[in-house]
Amino acid sequence: MRDIRGAAVNIIGAGLAGALLAVLLARRGCAVTLYERRPDPRQGRPERGRSINLALAARGIRALELAGVMERVRPLTIAMRGRMVHERSGTSSLQLYGQREHEVIYSVGRADLNRVLIEAALRHRQVTVRFNQQCIGVDTAANRLRMRDTASGAERDLELAPAIATDGAGSAVRASLAAAGLVTVREQWLDHDYKELTVPALAGQPALDSHALHIWPRGGFMLIALPNTDASFTATLFLARTGTAGFASLNDAAAVSRFFAEQFPDAVPFLPRLTEQFAQHPQGQLGTVHAAPWHIGGKLLLLGDAAHAIVPFHGQGMNAAFEDCRVLDELLDRHDRWETLFAEFERARRPNTEAIAQMALENYVEMRDTVLDARFVRLKSLAMTLERRFPDRFIPRYSMVMFHPEISYAEALRRGAVQAQLLDELDGAEASDAGRAERLIRERLPPLTP
Repeated sequence: MRDIRGAAVNIIGAGLAGALLAVLLARRGCAVTLYERRPDPRQGRPERGRSINLALAARGIRALELAGVMERVRPLTIAMRGRMVHERSGTSSLQLYGQREHEVIYSVGRADLNRVLIEAALRHRQVTVRFNQQCIGVDTAANRLRMRDTASGAERDLELAPAIATDGAGSAVRASLAAAGLVTVREQWLDHDYKELTVPALAGQPALDSHALHIWPRGGFMLIALPNTDASFTATLFLARTGTAGFASLNDAAAVSRFFAEQFPDAVPFLPRLTEQFAQHPQGQLGTVHAAPWHIGGKLLLLGDAAHAIVPFHGQGMNAAFEDCRVLDELLDRHDRWETLFAEFERARRPNTEAIAQMALENYVEMRDTVLDARFVRLKSLAMTLERRFPDRFIPRYSMVMFHPEISYAEALRRGAVQAQLLDELDGAEASDAGRAERLIRERLPPLTP
């Protein structure tokens, strides 16, 4: 008899991945208890200034559709068809993400999405959610979780069960395992931080094109803005922590005003509370988490950001976590025991999460430095031409990541490197040599299998 179907499972962290995973496991007949350190997000206002807007793409949508919740999520989203690139001169241009109507990504607010997923989980009678419950330690030998009620301060032990930790980049479960020597963790911090600002609606209308992700690339740093359903935008400044062009130099209102007037003059009119918000909102850190292993036998599994947090520059952190949930759900069909399930999940996902971590770092350089470069624009146009001519062999790396969930992250990284070399060779006068392009593509890029 299978010991997974109908089993009791503890999920530590009722954020996006934890809530989605609860839905999928409940549909499999598991009795799920979600523990979340924060209060019920359905009963309070979300924290401002700490959450980078989320970009929902095909991988995340595929998992939400599997869970049967995408139709509830759809009203929360705004389609973004490309990057609106703002130059210092004030001119702007739209760089499309793809060339097909469906090749868009969707801006979605974290708090609203989390509420929908928690409500979806609680529609299953097998799901219980306990808020204000902070995990402060894990004892795998004794098979216990140590929990603290954040309202009363009372502590208690729970049976580990098995447990799945989805408690985010700052995972308390991962930290406890590392302290016990059961997991090794390497945190690769960027020397750039971020700060969130708000572009309010103007007379109830969006101040910017609401169907684009806006970027003010400045070579080494950037400002971005993503649309919200209330006609506002969430803007985020990504900037070095130190130095003359860094957060450390923006130590008073005058310095902040001067910096924005010099670097983002066309954005200043849309930020009426710039200096106030800059002073009030926290300065967030950005980094990549490398942990190994992700599981302790069949007792505990790290999933999502708790296992492999990445920087936000490819818009794939949430999508990768949702894909984790989908893959774990699919693997349930092949396993009778938690231990073999967790082990195969880690084997299947680790190469892909390492690949997207690398691509996310690379995309930061592209967004802040190269999107205005003439050669970048030229090669992007050439890549789209080759995709139209050879759709079964050549798909730009960005499109593979964002629009093709059937192509793994690892394969997108590998194939993207081959394609980058091809574009280099075809750039310039020889780019018009259709015969040479076809020969090189057929030699180096085998057909993509569905």
